[in-house]
Formats: sequence, C-alpha cells, structure tokens
Amino acid sequence: MAAWTLEQARTHLNAWLEAELTVTSGQEYTIGSRRLTRANLKEIREQIVFWKNEVEKIEVSSKKKARNRIYRIVPLD
Repeated sequence: MAAWTLEQARTHLNAWLEAELTVTSGQEYTIGSRRLTRANLKEIREQIVFWKNEVEKIEVSSKKKARNRIYRIVPLD
C-alpha cells in the first residue's frame, strides 16, 4: 500500500510544478542592499520527477487491482 493517496501525490506534484514556475521567473532579486535567492531549481526538479513517478506508480497499482479480479461463475441447472 502506498504511503499516500493518488490525490495527495497529485497535489504534491502540482505544488512542485508551481514552485518551478515561480523560481524560473526569477531565481534571484535585490531589494536595496539585500539580495534574496529563491529555492534551488535542481532540488525542485528532482521533487517533480519523484512525484511524477509516485503518481504513475499509484495509477498503475490501481489499474492492476482492477484487472486482477477473480470472478466465480456458478452454472445454474
């Protein structure tokens, strides 16, 4: 059983995709004499790959469960 549901995995994936968009719009910026750096883009992309794999794994697992059902047929006389 997965540590999270498909919905949770998709939520995390979407959050990391949004983070990537935010970071790519400006990695660093300066306000007055202060310089601010956003999160590490490499780490964000690693998380995106992780969550994509988790979503895929849960989806495949769900499909296998649906396919591997055993049906019992009892002939009627």
